[in-house]
Amino acid sequence: MFYPLSAFIAYRYAKSNKASQTSFVSFINRFSVAGIALGLMALIIVVSVMNGLEGQLKQRILGIVPHIEVTKTPTQTAEKTQTVTLKEISETPIKGVVATMAYREAEAVVQSRSDLRGVQVHGVQPEVMIEHTLVANHMEQGRFSDLTKGSFAAIIGRSLAIKLEARVGDRLRVMVAGASVYTPFGRMPSQRLVTVVGVFDMGSQMDDKVMYMNLKDVNRLMRDPKGSEQSLRLFLNDAFNYQAVVSALTDRVGVSVNNMKTWRERQGPLFDAVKMEKNMMTLMLLLIIAVAAFNIVSALVMVVTEKQGDIAVLQTQGMLPSSVMWIFVLNGLFNGIKGAGIGLVLGVVITLQLNNILDLIGSPLALAADGRGLPIEMDVVQIVGIALLSLLLCVLASVYPARKAMKIAPSQALQNE
Repeated sequence: MFYPLSAFIAYRYAKSNKASQTSFVSFINRFSVAGIALGLMALIIVVSVMNGLEGQLKQRILGIVPHIEVTKTPTQTAEKTQTVTLKEISETPIKGVVATMAYREAEAVVQSRSDLRGVQVHGVQPEVMIEHTLVANHMEQGRFSDLTKGSFAAIIGRSLAIKLEARVGDRLRVMVAGASVYTPFGRMPSQRLVTVVGVFDMGSQMDDKVMYMNLKDVNRLMRDPKGSEQSLRLFLNDAFNYQAVVSALTDRVGVSVNNMKTWRERQGPLFDAVKMEKNMMTLMLLLIIAVAAFNIVSALVMVVTEKQGDIAVLQTQGMLPSSVMWIFVLNGLFNGIKGAGIGLVLGVVITLQLNNILDLIGSPLALAADGRGLPIEMDVVQIVGIALLSLLLCVLASVYPARKAMKIAPSQALQNE
């Protein structure tokens, strides 16, 4: 049961001044508050930076990799069935899907005058790419509208251009083994000379593995001018929400799961590793906060021992044991509020000024897409949750000394005074 008197006495004890407590107890109290503040501050900074790095990976890698690709149904033989299926998908409104595009992907080898590299050739519709992809906003040279039908033009990543020593205007030979034919000289892959018309730079590991071409040109390169084997690419407003879209496609449209490819199949292990690293860092810093919170146990046990006479007097004047317990529970809560408040303010301020602080100490880090420092993404719900968890740890740490205070016998305590 809560009494305002319990809160008043708890607040007096939580002030930790030398007038109300010994200097050593006061020091332990301040130490526990400082530990909670530092732990919470570090956790806010680390989690915000990890969120920013995860967001950068999401932007750089998932801006290139198809979020969801729906392929041709292998159990159907009639071309009409496939066309209807793809049309139904593109016309069915599905929550989370912002656009659809006819799409084709092929494994190929690109040869320049100086090198030979394996790439993924993405056959795309330029007008859709311009409107719904981040790649179109990270063009160093050229633009997607240059991928006109029949031009056999190509856009490559900056990393691939450096490795091939290719520039805009150079011609590259593209060879696709998947569309090879048998000749009197043996098996010959489909090949074509393409002209580099643009260079993009997403700053990701996919920059040297992807080449964009017009969808019609890729179909011709694959010896399928009608595009009977092309698939459908879905653009999502949040790539991490792919599972809900897959479920909607399965339930509402009837697409088999075996006929869908998601970004998880290619880049899932990378994002799992980043998520695990973030979770482990969060757990480690939460343990630091827990250690600081349980320092409250030491401080409160000392306070209970020191204040046995005061507790006995209060009990003889009619205070219930439950009210005595609430004094020390609220004492731990007030210490937690002080520590969490200081840590919350310092964490938010330092996080917002982190790049300026790194510049000031001469250790700038350029990991953001624009090359201007660490990427930072603060999640208000996450920060509030961390602060509330810190307060909960402080309350739990206060339960043992509070119960010990509740069990003090007034007669024995006053006899020892």
